[in-house]
Amino acid sequence: MAFILDGLETEAYDRNYSDKQLFARIFRYLKPFRRKITVICLVLFLNSVASGFGPILIAKSLDILLQQVTPLAVIMFTAGILILGVAAWIFNFFLQRLDTVVIGNLVLRLQEDALSAVLNHDLSFFDQHPTGKIVSRITSDTQDFSYILTLVTDLGNEILLFLILFVWLVLISPLLTVILICFAPLAVFIALGFRKVARRVTKYAKRFTAKINAHIQESISGIIVAKTFRQEPAIYRSFEQNNMQGYKVGLRRGLVLTMIFPLMGVLSGLGLAALVYASGFQLTWFGLSPGNWYLFMQTVGFFFFPLISMASFWSQFQDGLSAAERVFALIDSRPKVTQRDNKRIKPGSWEIEFRNFSFSYTPGTPVLEDFSLKIHKKETVALVGHTGAGKSSIASLIGRFYEFQGGQLLIDGCDIRELDLVRYRRHLGVVPQDPFLFSGTVRENIKYGHPGATDKAISEAAYHIGNGEWIADLSAGLDTQVAPRGANLSMGQRQLVALARMLLRDPCLFILDEATASVDPFTEVLIQEGLRTVMEHRTALIIAHRLSTVRHVDRIIVIDHGKIMEQGTHDTLLAGGGYYAQLYNTYFRHQSLEYVEHRPDEE
Repeated sequence: MAFILDGLETEAYDRNYSDKQLFARIFRYLKPFRRKITVICLVLFLNSVASGFGPILIAKSLDILLQQVTPLAVIMFTAGILILGVAAWIFNFFLQRLDTVVIGNLVLRLQEDALSAVLNHDLSFFDQHPTGKIVSRITSDTQDFSYILTLVTDLGNEILLFLILFVWLVLISPLLTVILICFAPLAVFIALGFRKVARRVTKYAKRFTAKINAHIQESISGIIVAKTFRQEPAIYRSFEQNNMQGYKVGLRRGLVLTMIFPLMGVLSGLGLAALVYASGFQLTWFGLSPGNWYLFMQTVGFFFFPLISMASFWSQFQDGLSAAERVFALIDSRPKVTQRDNKRIKPGSWEIEFRNFSFSYTPGTPVLEDFSLKIHKKETVALVGHTGAGKSSIASLIGRFYEFQGGQLLIDGCDIRELDLVRYRRHLGVVPQDPFLFSGTVRENIKYGHPGATDKAISEAAYHIGNGEWIADLSAGLDTQVAPRGANLSMGQRQLVALARMLLRDPCLFILDEATASVDPFTEVLIQEGLRTVMEHRTALIIAHRLSTVRHVDRIIVIDHGKIMEQGTHDTLLAGGGYYAQLYNTYFRHQSLEYVEHRPDEE
């Protein structure tokens, strides 16, 4: 058992809900549909009446036709049974239709709430939880949860049908009815006995489904790396191992859930045998009519089928409750980044200040500690340093993508924790090292940050980068279709599209996270020409690994292990012979030669 459940740890945001809490939550989701649910209940009742009176009419017709068969009686009974059958079909049609509408709306609202909760999380949430597991909760678990309504409707129909027949049976033979009822507590006991076991094994199965989804998504996302290193067999072996564990978990769940049907079948057989034996005496001694005997035998199925359904219902219902628990846990998870207020700051060239600032991704491993830095208005600052120095963390913190643990981060003198984040980020432009492009056209990707932009504005932003020379290399210009994640564009082209997207946004603060680190020198020249114009009269923060990026900035800040080693212009730092000079001599110098060698001749 330990091996089967290995790797099925709960997520950090998971929590356990009592049945009372889950039902209360479900009812809140159903509240907007109470009118439709009222109509469903009415149609459900009419459907049960039409279905229940069918066997009763057949029983009556048997008794009457055994005494005297007339064409009129046959026609009347046939017509009555046909009318009840058609009525039951019509009511069932409307019942299923209304049920589908309510379930569809319920799933829609649930998925919207789940996705909204995910979108409100900061980046640390996505760092800790695989995307595949999150997607599994939004899609698979919400669908599984929606089956609860179908189960409730089906079970309700069967219970109403049984109650109608039960009342009729009491009037016919109280003794046989008592015998029938004696089996009910045992059936209910068996059904309820499976509740906790079914809930537990179902939760394990859903965790493993999420784990497999996450593994598949990660494998496909990194397929280029896998093929480069010829690791396809390793991916397959890993999937095979996970799939085998999934098989064992699913097998255990299936065995637990299917055990209940043989038990209920045995119970149904015992009940039927007892009724056949007792009804034989009723026929002989108490004059039970053949029609009523037929009705009793028919009712055994109608009696035990709801009980079997109840047993099945509880196992499937626990499946739905497990799904609901996982979805609600995702919805109820709280982001680490929280705002104290919704203050607004005027658009312009902002001043950025870190004051005695402390930050760590994980407790006990500080990235920035007692860190202080001020970036003045309209100043262009470049952060340089070795990988892991904390440069990208500083950029992410200015974007308020992570929560910090101590000190202050001030934007134009206002604590970033007191800002209206939606409005703040509207004036923030970030170009990451590996820009993400969505499926669609290049034009649509440039427009992504400014949905209301005109085609003219989009073209101006695009041609502002390197005078638009790069657009000519696209097969259909700005209307070129972009493959998922921009796979049909080079890294340089993706960077240029991302820059054009940023320029169209016209933010107050630029954050360029190694924007030219992965492009060729010619593309870099195009990017630099656009950046010089755009960064003028704006505050800009550049994380750079290329000399061409940092040599013309107002100030260079050298970061090492979250601390400022030195700062100044390129020339003053180089003349000082300190940390930057060492960095330049060991890393930047060959870039300088490369840049000069490939730089286009100036006229």
